[in-house]
Amino acid sequence: MDPYGDFLRHLQENVQASPQTIRSYRTDLREFRDFLATTAGGRLHSPMAADHRTIRAFLAHLHDRGVSRATIARHLASLRSLYRHWIRQGRATVNPAAQVATPKLDRRLPRVLSEVEVESLLDAAFGDGPLDRRDRAILELLYASGVRVAELVGADGGDLDLSGGSGDGILRVLGKGRKERLVPIGSKAVAALRAWLRVRGGLVPDRGGRPADRDALFLNARGGRLTDRSVRRILLHRIHAAALVRTVSPHALRHSFATHMLNAGADLRSIQELLGHASLSTTQKYTAVTTRRLIEVYRKAHPRAGFRPGD
Repeated sequence: MDPYGDFLRHLQENVQASPQTIRSYRTDLREFRDFLATTAGGRLHSPMAADHRTIRAFLAHLHDRGVSRATIARHLASLRSLYRHWIRQGRATVNPAAQVATPKLDRRLPRVLSEVEVESLLDAAFGDGPLDRRDRAILELLYASGVRVAELVGADGGDLDLSGGSGDGILRVLGKGRKERLVPIGSKAVAALRAWLRVRGGLVPDRGGRPADRDALFLNARGGRLTDRSVRRILLHRIHAAALVRTVSPHALRHSFATHMLNAGADLRSIQELLGHASLSTTQKYTAVTTRRLIEVYRKAHPRAGFRPGD
């Protein structure tokens, strides 16, 4: 039995990890397997023979290749999970990866668009064709709800409820760890979604195709379920069309959603629930963005805030 394959099946069938998470684990474990096969003349080809020194050597190998600290930390987390699984199965007695400290990560603030930039993006000229309506609905929904791209492309039409009398809507999403949550959708995003749903049927194939694709909320031009990569291409195209000077990822709309909500007075606990964060500490990074913005405003506005020659 392939010990790595057994672990990946466990993630898929028992943990119900997302396809993106499983792809990350598969990549990390493949690199570890290849490292063991070429270390010490191949004598450590079995992961059961690895100890904490082997794990440290693997991380050093990644560092020498120029891999970022965040990615190295992810590899280490993957190995810790792998050995925990083997310990539960009785195939291992110790977790060598647990004996290795996680690399200290540089704290990076989320990249966000200003409210003016978001308005420019969402108010830019869109055509009236099916794909134009789809693109507007996608961007409006990402900013209105703060959902992850994987959550957006994984949503089905049945997950969307636009029947609210106030003009707002609700979207049911499956987040990390297959945790379900309901996110509210504002009236502008609801209007864009209604416009898209009126033409969505024209992209659904009359026959053939997978049922999972036919049920998808957002479709590509061939009637299949939209992918994460496609959403990135859509955002890039629309940013260029709106003549914005910088390029950002779709995740920046999620960051912008949280930051703008915080600036408007929303409390951290509510933002945590909307974003689907398991820990409040993950949400607290947005306070640093808001604090940075306040400091910039203070330095520009206060007559005695900045250094001036001759002071």
